[in-house]
Amino acid sequence: MVSTVSVGLERSKVTQLWKGQQFISVRPVEFAGGHGAYGSSAYRGRRHQKVVRREPSASLTKRVFDIAASGSALLFFAPFLLVIAAIIKTTSPGPVFFTQYRYGYRNRAFKIYKFRSMRTDAGDKLGVQQTVVGDARVTRIGKVLRKTSLDEIPQLINVLKGDMSLVGPRPHVPGMLAANMLYEDLVPYYFQRHSARPGITGLAQISGCRGSTVDPTLAIARIDYDLDYIEGWSMVKDIKIIVQTVRKEFISGTGF
Repeated sequence: MVSTVSVGLERSKVTQLWKGQQFISVRPVEFAGGHGAYGSSAYRGRRHQKVVRREPSASLTKRVFDIAASGSALLFFAPFLLVIAAIIKTTSPGPVFFTQYRYGYRNRAFKIYKFRSMRTDAGDKLGVQQTVVGDARVTRIGKVLRKTSLDEIPQLINVLKGDMSLVGPRPHVPGMLAANMLYEDLVPYYFQRHSARPGITGLAQISGCRGSTVDPTLAIARIDYDLDYIEGWSMVKDIKIIVQTVRKEFISGTGF
């Protein structure tokens, strides 16, 4: 059994971080991943086998679908991706791809691939400085790529490698900030989202929780959506999320 943390804020004793927030966490808190005396098997070893099988990353069907879909998409869009790469290379100095280490399955770091959408002399390799609307660091072609989420397409390579899935919690950089503090300090159950492979898209993204994490309420909601996805995962839900992503991101263009 994992412990459940429920922390109430007493107005007379504790200064509230934001109005209307009475409880920080009502979810089980467990350590996902790690090494040494606090290794990843400490909790998973006590979990029922049926629970483990329900995890998205334990599904062979999900993995086969990821390989087939990402491989087919890369082959189909290859000419279009080459055109994008050529435009990036000719319109601003620097590499075609932006790479960065992010949290993966069970907290393992992996190198993510994206089309470069920012100037190399103004980019934030560590990912601490988040992108905002009208960000001066974004190139002209980068604005189009981010608007349509086409800058995310190279992550299909990560899916083929097994670093990512088509659907799952979005991968964060280690040390990511939310409400001007470490994400794991704001959300005690933060690392539970890493019990599944990160995804190119996810339930949080199609539900409107994307972009800046300055607002603590939205930052917490994003993690809750991630855990709701993991707890209620199914292939049918994956397909629905992919369809909604294509409609909202690639067709409507909601990125910035």
